[in-house]
Amino acid sequence: MIRVGIGGWVYEPWRGTFYPKGLPQVRELAHASRSVTSIEINSTFYSSQKPASFRRWADETPDDFVFALKGPRYATHRRVLAEARSSIERFFASGVTELKHKLGPVLWQLPPTKAFNVDDFTAFLGLLPRTIDGLPIRHAVEVRHASFVTPDFVALLRQHSVAPVLVDSEKHPLIADVASDFVYARLQRTSEKVKTGYPPAALETWAKRAQAFAKGGTPADLATLADAPRSKGKRDVFIYMISGAKVRAPAAAMALIERLG
Repeated sequence: MIRVGIGGWVYEPWRGTFYPKGLPQVRELAHASRSVTSIEINSTFYSSQKPASFRRWADETPDDFVFALKGPRYATHRRVLAEARSSIERFFASGVTELKHKLGPVLWQLPPTKAFNVDDFTAFLGLLPRTIDGLPIRHAVEVRHASFVTPDFVALLRQHSVAPVLVDSEKHPLIADVASDFVYARLQRTSEKVKTGYPPAALETWAKRAQAFAKGGTPADLATLADAPRSKGKRDVFIYMISGAKVRAPAAAMALIERLG
């Protein structure tokens, strides 16, 4: 399964471009979820949402749609990650399981100032639940400090079956190692000058990379920090067009979906 999507669905510049002119705002999620195959919900990073909101989002989207959720900053943007238990528990008690089978990976994004501390990071990984209300929970971690660019970081993620986020950006490290049964990528180089956000050649490259990951391999053109793990079969792949020229994100996601067939 390869899912390609965008971050959020409420964005004024998409009205009249991605969204048809005159489309009611209450219908935007329904439209977006039939144009891409996944959406990363970012509002959960800033504040708690209500169970009714998660239920409504699940009801408005196709049966095979999947949401990724961004974990709260109260858990990730703190001096000691090992002290995040209460924030993590509040997040999972807020109603996220109302998404049911549409609940995809949870993204935990660390700030650029957060350096790699083995003991503290190990404790944080130990706080991440594997199941909630009978639903399996998969986790991905996005790091932004250069100290994480080490095989020790990858080894630790593999022990906990947590995926590193593969970030395509000029600002942050690119970590292409596989550490779980899925791959999570955030592509941040969309350009407003390019109608499809990413040039055709770049979209083709990312389509081939996604297919390589999905088949259980690793793309030959991406360097890794550690040796590739032994393939255990097919993997799920989640790719989000996010940041960069956000106005082009939907076009980029749809263009990549088209290339993936």
